Amino acid sequence: MKVLIATKNPGKIEGARRALMRYYNDVDLQGISVESNVPDQPLNDGVYIGAKNRITNLKEYAKENGIEADLYLSIESGINNFFGSWMITSVAIVEDNKENKGQGTGPSFPVPEKYVQDVIDKGLGQVMSEVFEKDENLHNRGGGIQILTHDAISRIDVNEIAFIMALTKFVNGETWR
Repeated sequence: MKVLIATKNPGKIEGARRALMRYYNDVDLQGISVESNVPDQPLNDGVYIGAKNRITNLKEYAKENGIEADLYLSIESGINNFFGSWMITSVAIVEDNKENKGQGTGPSFPVPEKYVQDVIDKGLGQVMSEVFEKDENLHNRGGGIQILTHDAISRIDVNEIAFIMALTKFVNGETWR
């Protein structure tokens, strides 16, 4: 199965690979960097819009470059105000060539009110680096969630869960479409 994912980020690719390998035996996963057309730190609906834009841009790139795939994946993370609390959430989208689409989210984690504006302005990675005095490469390693959960959950785990949720429409066939 040929799968394209709208990123070169190793943590996102590994999360997708883990999710796909739960359901499919032979997966050829290729990362392609495309734009989300939203700010680096998407806000509220911008998280979903960024993931959707990445899928659209990925499919366009594949068509322009003669790349055929069975599935197209994207994932976007950002800050959302859910029920009066600010949360960091990842939204994953999976689409095929038959107009089937699944979307899912990973576990969300709260952002203290005192850091919300900084996260919006600077991005989560920068704020986490400042608050926890860590290097700025958190984005491509275990992520801020790994620090906050004391190594119980990594960014890869969150991405894997989001992709599993998005794949439910595919792995259950017509029963869940």
